[in-house]
Amino acid sequence: MTSEHPKMEEIINKKRWNEIYRKQVELSIDRTLPPIAEIFKDYGVRRVLDLACGSGRHTLYLAKLGFEVYGIDISEEGIKIAKSLLDKNNIYAELTIGSMYEKLPYDNNFFDGIICIRSLNHSTIENIRKAIGEMERVLKPEGLVYITVRKRVSKKKRLPFKEIAPRTYIPLEGKEKGVIHYLFNKSILKKEFHNFKIHKLWVEYGPKDWEAYYCLLGELKDKW
Repeated sequence: MTSEHPKMEEIINKKRWNEIYRKQVELSIDRTLPPIAEIFKDYGVRRVLDLACGSGRHTLYLAKLGFEVYGIDISEEGIKIAKSLLDKNNIYAELTIGSMYEKLPYDNNFFDGIICIRSLNHSTIENIRKAIGEMERVLKPEGLVYITVRKRVSKKKRLPFKEIAPRTYIPLEGKEKGVIHYLFNKSILKKEFHNFKIHKLWVEYGPKDWEAYYCLLGELKDKW
């Protein structure tokens, strides 16, 4: 499976994420998000896109803080859970089923800020570039983007996997079995986000030695 078959990739991704959300729902907030939300407030961000919002944990969090939040995810199961979560908390956000690797259903310059947490790396680099291009299109000049992507794990520490392209593999076991993983590094992130002024780029470590993520906070340069 390569970028020559993007529709097949999307079908497989949708199926796997639906299966994942039927079995397990993550409701805890990424620990890096609260300070990012404060930065968004300081910059006057009002309308935010939660790109690949999943079960809506970050959508709900931002909406509770008073942001006007839109969420989009490829998984119908994820969106269903997100809607239920919002309803239980009597909070509104605009949710849509759709792929982050295709044209987003929003106007140009629509958002003041975008978050995409632990999701952008789940495709080939060709599709990831499409997603970044769409972020640039729907984000206002000087709008903020915050993304996190998995840091490279040594092959010895990975679950059994199949390599399908340079820096790109599919786990054959585990929670994300069958989901494409692309391996970023800092240089690649800077290259792919060259239309953004990068305010901060760092590594956030988890409790396990393989749990490490690159975190990037950037500001879209003037499009003109």
